[in-house]
Parts: sequence; C-alpha cells; structure tokens
Amino acid sequence: MDVTDATFERDVLERSREATVIVDLWAAWCAPCRTLSPILEKVVGQTPGAELVKIDVDSNPRSAATFQVQSIPAVYAIRDRKVLDSFVGALPESAVRQWIAGLNAAPSEVDSLIAAGDEASLRRAVELSSPPTRGPSSPS
Repeated sequence: MDVTDATFERDVLERSREATVIVDLWAAWCAPCRTLSPILEKVVGQTPGAELVKIDVDSNPRSAATFQVQSIPAVYAIRDRKVLDSFVGALPESAVRQWIAGLNAAPSEVDSLIAAGDEASLRRAVELSSPPTRGPSSPS
C-alpha cells in the first residue's frame, strides 16, 4: 500500500495498533530501493500479522522527516505507534527474513514478568536479570 503525508497517521500509526507495519521509505531513482522492494513484498506477504506500506520520500517529505531519513532505502517496523526496529540499505532476502522474525520473537521470561506488573513478578524479574552474587571472599 502506498502511503502519503495525508494518510500517514491512519495507514501507519493507527494501523500499527492492529498489526506490525513495515514502512519502506524509497524513491524511484534509487537502485537499491528497487532491489529491496520485491524482497520486502515477498517476505512481509508471507508473515502473518505484518503489513507493508511504501512511502516515496520525494513525494512525501513530511513522512520522511518524521523518520529523520538521511539515506534510502530505510525500513522501519512500527507496532503500537512505536518504532520496534529499523535498517538502512538493501539487504538480501535471508537478512530481511531474519530481521522480520526478530520482530515477532517471543518475549523473554523477564519481559513476561515485567508485563505482569505485580510485585512478585517484578521481584522475580529483578532476580533473573541480576548477576549471581558471591559470598564473602576469604583472606589469602
């Protein structure tokens, strides 16, 4: 789906509340963009819960400025109106697959405990993320 400055709020930010939105910032004159685009279409099309949107940076400068784009292609993953991850440049299909898979990785036990938010869960999360403590050292 092509997104414009006028539809950015609806098609990217609001949609990200229901799906992971992969934003492909590109330009017609950009050869690496033309290489990456079909890879993104293929991989995202095979990924449940993810949707690809394309923003032509030349025609939509406000959207490009939102991401502070300095080089293209630039790809961002948005969920719940927040950037999850991004990359710049044309990647091979295997790297794009790996990047997409990382976006939907299961949360760690610590992440799940923090999400629970109760005192016992938070204490357990601190225990799991703290380095093991050693007993007092004996003099040599």
